Amino acid sequence: MFRTHAHRTMDMTQGPLLSKVLFFALPIMLSGILQLAFNAADTIVVGRYAGSEALAAVGSVGSLNNLIISMFIGLSVGVNVLVARYTGARESQKVSDTVHTAVLLSLVGGAALTVIGFVLARPLLRLMGSPEDVIDLAVLYVRVLFLGMPVQMLYNFCAAILRAVGDTKRPLYFLTISGVINVVLNLIFVILFHMSVAGVALATIISQAVSAVLIVLSLMSMDGPTHLNPRALRINGAILKEIVRIGLPAGIQSSVFSLSNVVIQSSVNSFGSIVIAGNAAAMNIGSFIYQAMNTFHQAVTCFASQNLGARKPGRIRAAVNACMFWALVSGVLLGAGSCLFGRQLLSLYSSDPAVIESGLMRVYLVCGPYFLCGIMDVMTGALRGVGYSVLPMIISLLGACALRILWVMTLFRLYPTIECLMLSYPVSWALTFLVLIVSFSIVLRKVYKNYTPEELAAR
Repeated sequence: MFRTHAHRTMDMTQGPLLSKVLFFALPIMLSGILQLAFNAADTIVVGRYAGSEALAAVGSVGSLNNLIISMFIGLSVGVNVLVARYTGARESQKVSDTVHTAVLLSLVGGAALTVIGFVLARPLLRLMGSPEDVIDLAVLYVRVLFLGMPVQMLYNFCAAILRAVGDTKRPLYFLTISGVINVVLNLIFVILFHMSVAGVALATIISQAVSAVLIVLSLMSMDGPTHLNPRALRINGAILKEIVRIGLPAGIQSSVFSLSNVVIQSSVNSFGSIVIAGNAAAMNIGSFIYQAMNTFHQAVTCFASQNLGARKPGRIRAAVNACMFWALVSGVLLGAGSCLFGRQLLSLYSSDPAVIESGLMRVYLVCGPYFLCGIMDVMTGALRGVGYSVLPMIISLLGACALRILWVMTLFRLYPTIECLMLSYPVSWALTFLVLIVSFSIVLRKVYKNYTPEELAAR
């Protein structure tokens, strides 16, 4: 019987899309923004109470962390797409098989990431050109942080399951609880116990463990195919193959994106610890904008997948348009706000005028036009939602990543300024979006050929 907590889930195959997308996305947006606010509190505590070197250490490893974990986060996209598709098609057994395969995969993947992060932290940071006055703190931060990878992966995969059936509120509650715990522990570990970056990482691990336990308990309490039974954890070969088919290209794309950001971070590192610290603070501000827009990337994947499974392809384009609209609105408004209040926002992270001035440049050149990244991601999510994962990977790798690396190797060498480096972001977003939107139109015409006129007309 296909049954779940109806008051917590959402049927994406009927009803008005513009409002439904917003109701689906708002809890995810608030979850992400709250999480970023708590992470920003981490950075503020480090910058204020542990010094600029500690701030630079934390800020310089973000791209490296993303590079290492992106592959497994990409697999959670495959989980999200499959649960949404099988939910739309009302295939209960396949939903259940996907849930149990995903949870076990997250634990195994998290354990592997712990080993990888611990062993490769110093060699990779050296390759990135991390300054000598920062590298020891950065290595310590990465190694402690990666001890918590199993619980971080578990939370991400379980959250992907809940999103696929429209339950976006409970992850918001869980992240709020864990975030408060994170901030309190930060203050205790850094200010009271003087643990510097190790204290920040340890607080993160503990808070992530809390959110992982809460989300697992929520799945165990659910009725129907999304119910999690720990004794039933096993890998279903066919489901795993589908997860990998859809999620691996997303993981590769994220990893190469992170690699291009590592290349840029390495170039940023060449400007010294002041620029690193300013860049880190501005990246935190930009993360709020990205998170707000990225919720519509997640929304379009779920809406497209459920409607594909329910054989209502006519709603797919409408869902894409709705998500595109909200991503554009949020990106433009938040980008403009960051430019108007950039100095005040940066002053939260550091009282050093040089750090603030350095951060302002990134705010103007990256945060301002961030809406380009938002609409680009919506098109990527739309293609994945209809089962095309390799195509957006190839387009994004060529249009954004390869172009960004080429930019560093050519234009940046001719004009070795931080401004030239930052311009690579909006240029790569704009070009990639143009190719993606043309590709989606072609793909959708192919998808439509598999449906009857009656199914195409279904709304």
